[in-house]
Amino acid sequence: MRKTEAKMYEYQLTDGWSIMAGHSDTDNDRLSLKTAKPYEWWFHVSGMPGSHVILRAPDGVKSSPDKDMLKQAAAVAAWHSKARSGGVVAVTATLAKFVSKPRGAKPGTVTIRKETVFKVRPALPTQTPEQ
Repeated sequence: MRKTEAKMYEYQLTDGWSIMAGHSDTDNDRLSLKTAKPYEWWFHVSGMPGSHVILRAPDGVKSSPDKDMLKQAAAVAAWHSKARSGGVVAVTATLAKFVSKPRGAKPGTVTIRKETVFKVRPALPTQTPEQ
């Protein structure tokens, strides 16, 4: 695991894919609204506080991730939330282009459209994280 300048956690997956998770509400805003590319996947645990998580494609790749990568990113979102000690957790996912911030909303607050729900156990990726 590595903290980047914006206080984000980054986990490396196979084939150049990575998962990024925000650390604070301000970091979540930056990750969701500035860092994420429109075609990347966005995740957040349903109904409770937690980090915003992005499944980041390798540079230049706009292909869709496989279902296993989507579930790994959902599990990271569950891990970086108040639901970490729970069993199976519902995690909402959508493409980053469907994430927006309501005018005047506090940091970390977003609205989403066209969501999918994954039911996963909180976990970090099976790949060795970057130090």
